Amino acid sequence: MTANDIDQHQGHPIVLVDGVCHFCQGITKWIIKRDPEGKYHFASLQSDIAKELLRKGNLSPDQMDTFVLIEDGVYYTRSTAALRLAKGLKFPYPLLYGLIIVPKFIRNAVYNLVARNRYKWFGKDEACMLPTPEIKERFL
Repeated sequence: MTANDIDQHQGHPIVLVDGVCHFCQGITKWIIKRDPEGKYHFASLQSDIAKELLRKGNLSPDQMDTFVLIEDGVYYTRSTAALRLAKGLKFPYPLLYGLIIVPKFIRNAVYNLVARNRYKWFGKDEACMLPTPEIKERFL
């Protein structure tokens, strides 16, 4: 992946997810269905481009148990990333952003419980999900 590849995704919030996690793959598909304008673009945490983006945001490129939203150069993780993302989807999902008033330590405790158990509960693949031709341009 080159700087040119990153440039083509400029102006779009970028979502970094665990590409081998079935739950995370499902969340990615769920977001795509609720984002008809194609606002959000995606990259697998296992990819070189995601590792480069994580380093740029001073996050560990080896941390696979987080969800990252990069929006206007700001990096959001875990529950805050999920709620900010919901805010940008079509109605009624922006209403979920109201949960931001729940203290972060409580929101992230729930997030961490799911993150820790996602492979056990939902399974995982040996390789990342391949996007369909219709959505391929939204993946880094």
